[in-house]
Amino acid sequence: MAKQKRKTLAYSLMIIGIILLIFGIGMSISLGAKQIDFSTILQSLFTNDNDVNIKIIRDVRIPRAVAAALVGGFLAVAGAIMQGITRNPIAEPSVMGITQGATFMIAVAFVLQRIYPNLVIGSFGLMIFAFLGASISGLLVYFVSSRSARKVDPVKLALAGTALGTLLISLAMGISMYFNLSQQLSFWISGGLVSAKWQGVNLLFIVGGIAFIGSIIMAPKITILSLGEEVAIGLGQRTNLVRFICLMIVIALTGASVSVAGNIVFVGLIIPQIAKAIVGSDYKYIIPISMILGSVLLVYSDIMARMINPPYETPIGSLTALLGVPMFIYLVRKDTK
Repeated sequence: MAKQKRKTLAYSLMIIGIILLIFGIGMSISLGAKQIDFSTILQSLFTNDNDVNIKIIRDVRIPRAVAAALVGGFLAVAGAIMQGITRNPIAEPSVMGITQGATFMIAVAFVLQRIYPNLVIGSFGLMIFAFLGASISGLLVYFVSSRSARKVDPVKLALAGTALGTLLISLAMGISMYFNLSQQLSFWISGGLVSAKWQGVNLLFIVGGIAFIGSIIMAPKITILSLGEEVAIGLGQRTNLVRFICLMIVIALTGASVSVAGNIVFVGLIIPQIAKAIVGSDYKYIIPISMILGSVLLVYSDIMARMINPPYETPIGSLTALLGVPMFIYLVRKDTK
């Protein structure tokens, strides 16, 4: 009976989340420095008119809203996976230094462009650099925090991730100051969607979409692994292989997100905790709910970022941090009691 109730609750939450997401995307497209009426929005979807308002909607606001939904969802799913495979409620891409590693390598890409003017690094190139940084930092933190090949110390994970993340962001800022790239890199450090374009959205759909499908496939194994190492081994799980595959999925989701939106923190901490509190510990439900709720959170955060101090934009990373830091403190205090 309880299982059926959880299932009904999970599907109800997904439906509510999808409704909120659709409404939020509509608001994101219509609101901004320039107010655009609903009829113009509909017209932009079905015509190729060269009207300025239609171009703003089609080439700026729609890709930005879609990017916000995808990035928020992917970061939330990455956090959910990390919390499941490490059994650590505070594990998420920014706490483990993965987003900071991706941001650092983007800084390196900008430096290479400055040193070699003929070198052109487009959106795909930035994504490759972001993947490389996310992979190095994620694997390094994971192995440093491992007591053995099979056990990850949650405290060491948080400490190693925070230390490495701080180091990488500091190095990125130092590099940007030395090569006079501070203004160019400030967006990636603070996080935002002002430069989101269709090319970035397409890359998110391809890379993030494949990684998300992989997370759905791995969900039953993550559920078993989250019950404990001994239980998972007893049920025939190859725990090392499961963790490695899941870590690669997290790196793909995070690298794609950072290459489009920069260093957005704490989305992967907040959303999985809400999902678990409502539907329990079954990752078959936690992962899709995290995807939907993460999308909702970042779409509405992006709207707030544009409306707080128009026509200037507030960094989205600051807004998510305002929500994430209290949650982080609560979880740490709860875990130490």
